[in-house]
Amino acid sequence: MREIRHSRRGLIKGALASLGGLGLAGCDGGADNPIVQKLFALEEMLTFRTQSALLGPDALAKEYTEADISTFFKPNGSKDPQDESYKALAADGFKDYKLVVDGLVERPAQYSLAELRAMPSRTQITRHDCVEGWSCIGKWSGVRLSHVLDAVGVKPAARYVVFHCADTPGEAAFGEDAPDHFYGSIDFQAARHDQTILAYDFNGAPLGIPHGAPLRVRVERQLGYKMSKYIMRIELVESFAHIGGGHGGYWEDNGYTWYAGV
Repeated sequence: MREIRHSRRGLIKGALASLGGLGLAGCDGGADNPIVQKLFALEEMLTFRTQSALLGPDALAKEYTEADISTFFKPNGSKDPQDESYKALAADGFKDYKLVVDGLVERPAQYSLAELRAMPSRTQITRHDCVEGWSCIGKWSGVRLSHVLDAVGVKPAARYVVFHCADTPGEAAFGEDAPDHFYGSIDFQAARHDQTILAYDFNGAPLGIPHGAPLRVRVERQLGYKMSKYIMRIELVESFAHIGGGHGGYWEDNGYTWYAGV
């Protein structure tokens, strides 16, 4: 099965590589070229249909051993948010951090890191695949997103989980027309997957700022740009109409595909 996925991704990567001078920068840049957008659309169709037909919605991404953990794990996207509120939280060790969960939920809630750590946790050693073409293996611990969703109660109209983050796309990793803060989303099939966690630990220690402290999502069957970092608020929505440019995420509003399976 993995050979099938690699072959497919190799085909797309080869096509992207042939575009050379287009300057596709993966997690660190946009992809507004129409040729690139068509290739991304092709990949989205292939990954979604392949995963749905051959793997099933509950299949797990491969998990590795401690010996497989990468000696260096490259941070993706933003690495040092400059939002003043975030910097104040970071300076105090995120002691006053609260994760807001609202939108189409029965019981809007706010959770401290201590409260999140008191919830049932999952630890997994998985491979992070970046759209740029690199991969790293790391160990992540956190609470399953499905547990948090069950705690607040999901209203029937909810279709997507949106992550509102602290990193400011005005930073060098983003473009000049970026919004105030990063945002991303996944559907409920991905949100309730057993390996989809709100991670607060990385390789046995509290998550560092370059990797998304104090909380990031891990969606192991999708590419790295779907794993929002610096999560401040989770909003359950019926549509993306009021979210950024309406495509479900910052990168998606800049031409990336919404479903980015691996």
